[in-house]
This record gives sequence, C-alpha cells and structure tokens, in this order.
Amino acid sequence: MAITIVIPAYNEAATIAGIVQRARQQAATVLVIDDGSSDATAAQAESAGATVLRQPDHQGKGEALWRGMQAALAMDADAVITLDGDGQHRPEDIPKLLDARQRQPDRLIMAARLERRESAPRLRRFANGMADFWVSWAAGYPIRDTQSGFRLYPAAFLRKLRPPRNGGGGFVFESALLIQATHCGYPPVAVVIEALYLPQSRLSHYRPWRDTWRITVMVAKELLKRGLYPMGLLRSLGLLPLSRKQYD
Repeated sequence: MAITIVIPAYNEAATIAGIVQRARQQAATVLVIDDGSSDATAAQAESAGATVLRQPDHQGKGEALWRGMQAALAMDADAVITLDGDGQHRPEDIPKLLDARQRQPDRLIMAARLERRESAPRLRRFANGMADFWVSWAAGYPIRDTQSGFRLYPAAFLRKLRPPRNGGGGFVFESALLIQATHCGYPPVAVVIEALYLPQSRLSHYRPWRDTWRITVMVAKELLKRGLYPMGLLRSLGLLPLSRKQYD
C-alpha cells in the first residue's frame, strides 16, 4: 500500500523538521506544501527529508491541501494522510489510521481528538462542537471532531474531489470534504487520539469565531440545496438509522 503524507505548512520553521523526521518513520513519502511562508519552513522541511512544494504566496490551507493531494495522486498514492506541521498531531498515531483503513478501506479515517479533550481551550471546544453539529447535519451522518486535520483519505475518493472554492476556503475546504466524502459513499470513521494543546505552541491558524462562521455559511448553502435536509439532521443526531446502501 503506497501512502503519501501531506503536510500543509505556513510559518512552521520551529516545528516542521521534527514533524517531518517523525512522519518519515511512518511512510516513505512526505510532501510539505509551503504556503508562502516568510520564515525558514521550506528549508527546514527539506533538510529533514521532505519533498517541498512551494506556493508563490499565502493562499490558505485549502489550496495547500489541494495541491498536495493532487501531487500525491500523480505519484500513484493509494491513500493520503494529512496532518498539521505545528506539533498538534503525533505522527506516531499514523498506525491507528492505517489499522482502521485495513478494516474499512472505503472510509475516510478521522483522527478525532477525544482523549483528554478537556485540555483544549474552552472557546475552541465550543467552536468545534458547533462545527461538528452543522457539518454532521449537512453530511447526514454523525461526525466527531470535524476540525481535525489529521486524516486518511482514500485515493479513490480524492479522484472524485472538487477543487476548493473561492481561492481555497481555508478550513472550510476541510469541512466540505467531509460532506463530499459522505455523499460519495466514503463516510468518516473516527479513531481516538489525544488532544494536544501545548502551552508553548504558536497560536492556531484556526480563528474560532471567523472560521466557524465561514463553515456555517458553507453548510447553510449545502442545506438550502437539499431543502434543509431534515432527514440528514435526524440521522446526524441518531434519531433515524443511517442508510445501509450509502454507509455500510
């Protein structure tokens, strides 16, 4: 099984080398998409053994992910694992995603930060909970920790993928992927990992109010297309059974 690890990175010079070195213990191919960083992110990633693709300017996480995914497909990857370059995700947890893929090869695998979640800042927990509600409704499927960027995408799903809208969409793109995956027959399944919020970490690029609002607007548009999708709401809340045809 050919696995490519894709790491979007924006000004992560302090952490990217260590993340790349640890990721290379899990997969032979590590792609870092340097999203117009103004620091030494690219040089640090290359020195650690990553293949670096440089964006000419800062275009957002959505565009960086899209470019990395397309590059991985061009390299005949069977699956793509995405994780962040700031140290919030442990590359050592990658085997958990691979084990889940062995059992359920036609699912998008989510690394859900549910262990020790109380360590997350309160505002982040609230914003993530709101995003989980809206994204699950639009997907018609219960999804935990929709804002985790640590995922395994089957190549077959990525080949059906639509590119980011409106210049990339940042975190909105990752939420849209969950909705697309579910409606394409690759509903997410979660593996539990520990939530890491280290005091010395840089501030997250995720802005709880701004980005949650943008995700909500995207979801609202999806729901309006489906007549508000009441069946999806009931399924996401566990009040109706999931469709066996779509989700088994």
